Amino acid sequence: MYQANEQRYATMPYRRVGNSGLKLSALGLGLWNNFGSVDALATQKAIIHQAFDLGITYYDLANNYGPVPGSAEENFGRILADDLRPYRDELVIASKAGYSMWPGPYGDWGSRKSIIASADQSLRRTGLEYFDIFYSHRPDPHTNIEETAGALDQLVREGKALYVGISNYNGAQTQAIMRVFQDLGTPFIIHQPRYNLFNRDVEQDLFPVLQAAHKSAVGFSALSQGLLTDKYLHGIPADSRARKATIPFLHPEQVDQTLTTVKRLNAVAANRHQSLAQMALAWNLREPAIACVLIGASRPEQVVANVAALKNLTFTPAELHEIDQILADQGPIAWGAH
Repeated sequence: MYQANEQRYATMPYRRVGNSGLKLSALGLGLWNNFGSVDALATQKAIIHQAFDLGITYYDLANNYGPVPGSAEENFGRILADDLRPYRDELVIASKAGYSMWPGPYGDWGSRKSIIASADQSLRRTGLEYFDIFYSHRPDPHTNIEETAGALDQLVREGKALYVGISNYNGAQTQAIMRVFQDLGTPFIIHQPRYNLFNRDVEQDLFPVLQAAHKSAVGFSALSQGLLTDKYLHGIPADSRARKATIPFLHPEQVDQTLTTVKRLNAVAANRHQSLAQMALAWNLREPAIACVLIGASRPEQVVANVAALKNLTFTPAELHEIDQILADQGPIAWGAH
């Protein structure tokens, strides 16, 4: 039977989420990939055990994570029941609703019906009584924000969530829904944007909004789906996500377009005695608006390597200037509609 490492809290930093009372581990485990029905449950357990043993307390799900959609929540629920139930109060478990989950007009977007039904389904799949954080996964252009905010508020009042968050909202959308949350008295504390060295628009658009309101962000895609690792330094491996074209944000043209930049960034990382992935994680954590950065993993060793990034979170002004110059030389990346 699994027993957690008694020293799990010895070295992991915990960051307060805005002006709320909640703290998150500086790194959280995202379960978007590698935790579905097609992935070995034993490997999933090993990854989650390793993460918790290293002090990671934040676990990030969504209703449609898989494949198949819903299977990541089901698998996490099994692992929770088998191994982590005694530690439930040490965990921050989050899920989301807003992307397509079931057929018909109610299995998508941000209506009250969709969000409430999705949250109920997610609770059943995970076997939880409540989520620590429940998110609106994306803004709904056809549903007014009062309805979406009201649905999230209802989840809190019914005891199905402790806090609420939003994801993929821009700065103006965030300001608008925050006003509704404030009027309702909803414990909205966090935003989840895509943020990495190649995706920096939120620094100007979103982060000032969050900081002015004393809210925080948890960043996803910190390694740009593997671009900001050593995986593609020498070409595109046959078993990579870019070659399989299974990830909508990554394709071979992007790898080719960023190869020179990635090699230059890798040299900066080497001078810091870090891997490129470790430097990319540390770079995200330099941002004051960021409370937590999500990592993904396909094996436990990757969790260990990523957590090692926390050994060097300090950047010199010269390093930051060099990184900015490298990115400026890169110019905009054609992410396309992949």
